[in-house]
Amino acid sequence: MSLSNHARHLAAAAAIVGSAILFPAVALAASGGTAAPQSAVHRCLADQLTAWLGEPGSQTAGSTYYQLEISNISGRTCTLYGFPGVSAVRSAMQQEGSPASRVPGHAEDLLTLAPGSTVHVILQITDVYNFGPSACHPVRAFGLRVYAPGDYSWHLVGLNFEACSKTGPIFLHVSTTIADTGIPGYSH
Repeated sequence: MSLSNHARHLAAAAAIVGSAILFPAVALAASGGTAAPQSAVHRCLADQLTAWLGEPGSQTAGSTYYQLEISNISGRTCTLYGFPGVSAVRSAMQQEGSPASRVPGHAEDLLTLAPGSTVHVILQITDVYNFGPSACHPVRAFGLRVYAPGDYSWHLVGLNFEACSKTGPIFLHVSTTIADTGIPGYSH
């Protein structure tokens, strides 16, 4: 069992034993943030955050990779844990194709975002012409609908790219949230 899995199991066991007992949260600091007592730091909500892309994207055969950044623009420290929701849009209300799939490879850690700090997600956009026109029905998307992990409100991030209008083909892929700002062409 890895150290981070062991720490999560211990934290879960402590929470079950009694909610009246306060204990420090085991958390990774993002961009210089510090861990705070679990009762003092709340999950980040959409109105505390902004989402944006680190450009340019890094192109490989059949895909383009972006650093999808999520920044705390509030005056309050908050936490994020897990994968964001991401989908392509042609209008603010019309999702195109299937939502992004979750790509394993990075540890899921509770990240603490102090005011002004940023975490990132690796976003892969697969070339939709790999799927064939009848399976995908390519259209031009103008943006990404981004839901912070655990939130039901979204941010629109502008980006022009080819998307599948049909559900089924998975052309968007995201990592879990990763500490600190992603650097285009460098961060993995």
